[in-house]
Amino acid sequence: MRQEIPLSVPYLNNSEIINNLKECVETGWISTGGRFIPEFEQKVAKYVNTPDAVSCQSGTAGLHTALRILGVTNEDEVIVPTLTFIAAVNPVLYLGAHPVFMDCDSYFCMDAKKLEKFCKEECKVLEKNKKVLINKKSGRRISAIVVVHVFGNAANMEAIMEIAREYDLKVLEDATEAFGSYYTEGRYKGKSVGTIGDMGVYSFNANKIMTTGGGGIIVSQNQQYLDAARYLTTTAKESLLEDALHFVHNEIGYNYRMLNIQAAIGVSQIKEIEKFIQLKERHFKCYQKNLKDIHGLRILPFSPGVRTNYWFYAVYIDAEEFGETRDELMHRLIENKIQCRPVWKLTHTQVPYQSEQNYEIERAYDYERNVLNIPCSVSLTSEEIEIVCEEILRKK
Repeated sequence: MRQEIPLSVPYLNNSEIINNLKECVETGWISTGGRFIPEFEQKVAKYVNTPDAVSCQSGTAGLHTALRILGVTNEDEVIVPTLTFIAAVNPVLYLGAHPVFMDCDSYFCMDAKKLEKFCKEECKVLEKNKKVLINKKSGRRISAIVVVHVFGNAANMEAIMEIAREYDLKVLEDATEAFGSYYTEGRYKGKSVGTIGDMGVYSFNANKIMTTGGGGIIVSQNQQYLDAARYLTTTAKESLLEDALHFVHNEIGYNYRMLNIQAAIGVSQIKEIEKFIQLKERHFKCYQKNLKDIHGLRILPFSPGVRTNYWFYAVYIDAEEFGETRDELMHRLIENKIQCRPVWKLTHTQVPYQSEQNYEIERAYDYERNVLNIPCSVSLTSEEIEIVCEEILRKK
């Protein structure tokens, strides 16, 4: 009997991982200290070309920490996408602020044109000591934008950064799904997603292109932000020798530290990231070949002008033309031991956010109804891809 084809599982076929984990266990450095943590941070910083990187417990923890550093308060609003995993938005509420939900573009990322229209038409600018953008509807200050690079696509950062500069808004890049993606043209050619805004966050959860089992990392071109992140994620414990000895804390921080045993996995994984991306590109092109010219079904391309990491593959189903709805296809694949999933329920429709403002949401509803993610693991075989494609084509 055929085994289940998973959606996205980590690739851990590396003896170095075993050796690193063995070292952690034998030396006792399995928790929040040990040599692998700074080594992993340095390797990430070098890979994405930032002065430093600060490891943390998860991508969500990184976003929470970054928003606090960027000055978001309980009197503010933060512009966020609705088409994203809810963990990208929850940190806004952790700080007592209010999200304003924005639509997506054709590549699943925030619609920069609607963002600009919202700022121009639905807000007003107050200029005292500095420019302040005020939401006309709520009367609250808009202080930041959270930009999510969805599925390994890259948002239109040229347009978004221009808008942010125009209105003096901080930009936090949620690059939790896009480690390894970078721009190949335009103003930010050669720059990794996550390194263009004021701060960026990556995730190394088990389903990401590379993993530490769980965990994330915070990056920035601003060393002061990074120093603040390191301070806050280590419970805001003072670092001067005598203060550290007596556990002095002068403000509230968070126990958001990555474990050494997690970083031990990451040190090995990051060495293989380019190989992982090459394999995932090959898988994607194989899907493209096998699923072309199918009436009512198409595999969606990744954003242009970007070397994407090809993290998640998205199939769009036109139910009327294809003869099955997205959910009918999804359940049929699952019944035949092929893992797949719909895109997330739109965040602004989730119970905790139904009272918050949303702006001209259109395309996101279409994708919520009609997009399906199909198996995309690094370890996916050509035989498994053929099985997936054959099952898609075998309509009831």
